Amino acid sequence: MDARSRARRLRVEQTLAEHRLWTRLRARQLDGCHFRRQSPIGGYVVDFVCRRRRLVVEVDGGQHAERREADAARTAWLERRGYKVVRFWNRDVLETVEGVVEAILAELRDRDPPPPARPPPRPSPCKGEGEQRGAPRR
Repeated sequence: MDARSRARRLRVEQTLAEHRLWTRLRARQLDGCHFRRQSPIGGYVVDFVCRRRRLVVEVDGGQHAERREADAARTAWLERRGYKVVRFWNRDVLETVEGVVEAILAELRDRDPPPPARPPPRPSPCKGEGEQRGAPRR
């Protein structure tokens, strides 16, 4: 199964902790940042990602205690591509979602968005307006 198909399936089968956190991340509620849930990056599917700030949020259940090496390799792969990965246990999200949200907000504020590649174009003057070369100023 490819990453996109896996992501679709995981969105349908999200955990209670993922659902609870998603209600706080969706619709640009944190500093206007846009998050995606169960989003593919390379061959991996991350729980939540803000691509503009290059922040990945993972919500881990008990099975991750047994997958430390795989999680470490995945985190290293994402970090080499400029992402910061933050992890929370399901229990933390379920019991103290406000604290988790505050920690995510702090990470977002530490990761300013990259500057625009070039300044936005200046709007052209309306027809007949604007200064013309050689024309006297009034």
